[in-house]
Amino acid sequence: MTAKFLAACAALIAATMICAAPSARAEVTEIRIAQQYGINYLTLMVMEDRKLVEAAAKRMGLGDVTVSWPKMSSGAAMNDALLSGNLEVASGGVGPIVLLWAKTRDGLGVRAIAALNSMPVVLNTRNPAIRSIKDFTSADKIALPAVKVSIQAVTLQMAAAQAFGPANYNKLDSLTVAMSHPDGMIALVGGQSEVNSHFTGPPFSELEAQKPGIHTVLSSYDVLGGKTTSTLAWCTSKFRQDNPKAFAAILAAIKDATDIINADKAAAAALYLRMTGNKQSIDSLRAILADPDIEYTLTPQKIKQYADFMQQVGSIKVKPDSWKDLFFPEIYDLHGS
Repeated sequence: MTAKFLAACAALIAATMICAAPSARAEVTEIRIAQQYGINYLTLMVMEDRKLVEAAAKRMGLGDVTVSWPKMSSGAAMNDALLSGNLEVASGGVGPIVLLWAKTRDGLGVRAIAALNSMPVVLNTRNPAIRSIKDFTSADKIALPAVKVSIQAVTLQMAAAQAFGPANYNKLDSLTVAMSHPDGMIALVGGQSEVNSHFTGPPFSELEAQKPGIHTVLSSYDVLGGKTTSTLAWCTSKFRQDNPKAFAAILAAIKDATDIINADKAAAAALYLRMTGNKQSIDSLRAILADPDIEYTLTPQKIKQYADFMQQVGSIKVKPDSWKDLFFPEIYDLHGS
């Protein structure tokens, strides 16, 4: 064999090896982050309005990333979209993320990215005979985002367990009706629907309570004994593993948005009203955001208490050892619970 032939063979082998070598997988260039309704999702609204994910992605060397913000009525609907690959990031209450964490532990490995806030979920009614949950009858209907799985539904079960005994935790489930927060408020305030009660959160809970004939029965803070996480964002372990920079950009944007809200509640109130078209007065919304019961924070609060209850009643089969089991490691330095 001539030296020239051997050199040609070596070049061919090298080219073949280069072609066969696996190329580095590019990260996503489009991210879909779903949100629901209410000031629970103000963090995501600030992220959308200020294009914080896009800015963080550029800082991390991802270049131009397109972020879309589909609206959904419940965490259960988001979970379906996440599992079918039609969503990168879901958001909602504690119930849906705990359920999906338990369901996907040995597969997609869904975990929370961070909490978005702590605020009470509140049960309002227009029935004057109802002063506690013991007063509900089969004639009453309670609107909430998703039956059995939403944070409102799980909180109602916890309250029923306290009122009627652990074995009767689901005593009021048959009264619940799935409705978005805006539709639930319309049904309650309108007075014509069979729905005479609404388990919701700010600002809907406050707006309802201001209406004549409507009063509050309980809040999650009553049931769990203090501040509780209301809303979180979550995704699959596969998304985080395949897109480490995009994941980091989302978490950075959550932190940035939280800082923006806490630095200027008046500006945050104006942003919310502008983006939603809500006719609520800015002064009343500013007062709601200034309520000490409402806290925009990434720190999880009483997540494990919810998960432990859901395991006890059989909603999930495994109990987390710690709140950290439900979250990705990036926020383990926070003092969660």
